[in-house]
Amino acid sequence: MSLPRQISTFFGVGLVSLVADYGTLMFLREVFDVSPVYGSLVGYLVGGLVNYILNRAHTFATDRDHVQAGWRFASVMAVGFSLTGLFMWILAEQFEIPYLLARVITTGIVFCWNFGAHKLWTFGERVG
Repeated sequence: MSLPRQISTFFGVGLVSLVADYGTLMFLREVFDVSPVYGSLVGYLVGGLVNYILNRAHTFATDRDHVQAGWRFASVMAVGFSLTGLFMWILAEQFEIPYLLARVITTGIVFCWNFGAHKLWTFGERVG
């Protein structure tokens, strides 16, 4: 798949994952009054699961089995999880930016990290 098509597919998968992520955040925040940071982290996990399944099937052609790709995906997602928590804490808690706007900004930052790391490492070609 060409790089522009791969990026657009990754973006499309991201939109589906985003619905799962933001839906979880909004549900937890509005129904259970969970903090924006914790709601974002739970949403990130839900969206991450959707993201793995769809990206493996549609975005990245890989010869890695689920065990190899799975632990790599989890490692990349752990960094993204930490970045999500950090930026949500800074933006929503410290700067008191409305939680959905803070989440949009955070999503943009984490999107860049996730694409590069998944392309080059999680689903990248095996060496040797």
